[in-house]
Amino acid sequence: MTDRESTGDAPRDLDVLLGLLDLEQTEEHVFVGQHPQQTGARTFGGQLVSQGLIAAGRTVGDRPVHAVNAHFIRGGDVKEPIEYHVTSHRDGRDFANRMVTAVQDGRELCAMLVAFQRWGKGLEHSVEVPEVPMPEALPPIGDRLRGFEEQLPHFVGALKPIDMRYANDPAWVLKGTGERLNHNRVWMRSDGDLPDDPMLHVATLAYGSDTTVLDSILTTHGLSWGLDRIVAATVNHSIWFHRPLRFDDWHLYATESPVAAGSRGMATGRYFTLEGELVATVVQEGLVRHFPRRS
Repeated sequence: MTDRESTGDAPRDLDVLLGLLDLEQTEEHVFVGQHPQQTGARTFGGQLVSQGLIAAGRTVGDRPVHAVNAHFIRGGDVKEPIEYHVTSHRDGRDFANRMVTAVQDGRELCAMLVAFQRWGKGLEHSVEVPEVPMPEALPPIGDRLRGFEEQLPHFVGALKPIDMRYANDPAWVLKGTGERLNHNRVWMRSDGDLPDDPMLHVATLAYGSDTTVLDSILTTHGLSWGLDRIVAATVNHSIWFHRPLRFDDWHLYATESPVAAGSRGMATGRYFTLEGELVATVVQEGLVRHFPRRS
């Protein structure tokens, strides 16, 4: 048995995520998603995006997804299921477009546009992958959180379907050293093998893309989740998929924050394969407010 297999009777966190992505279809273009037992105060944005991607993909067929642009309207009730209403805007030979609206009790939580396109040949180039240690040489996220159980209970108790390995010290460690960092580098893969369905690989990457992307906003200012008085909420989240991918293989998530202003911060991220291919680009804007403690 490996560390990526289930132990005892408890389901792996990855199995929990795959259960969340197994949406129930209640009408022709309406799908219902559930919440996990491990939740925060509101629905995790990565869950909304990943479930919305699955809902859209169920109505398209075999065309791969190439972009999702999601806007978060209000927080979700983690004790209630979410309905995903899919509207078809186009079904061409190579392209398809869907609007997905996440709804609870008649209230919109999130609206996202999802675009699909058959892969084609054309010009190719991309930026170079940053130089970082290989993931096997880095400690898992559980080791990074050891000793911070009281300060970071939400992180410690959160669902962890993604195997994450920070190539730099995370925000809560940097806080103790006084170091500031204008970027973050985290290796990610699903914490176990995924089925061959390409949409599940895309949706799992989407789930993981919302876990560390805002870190660089805080580390640029020498701040940390849990150790500073920070209020943060995602405003919008976009992903562009450049190449086919398998997210049960390692990918380097390289993020940075180009700007913070108007109580909002923007972060960008790139997913690279072990071979250095850029497979996805992420842009997220979040509400980020800092309330300094009085000395």
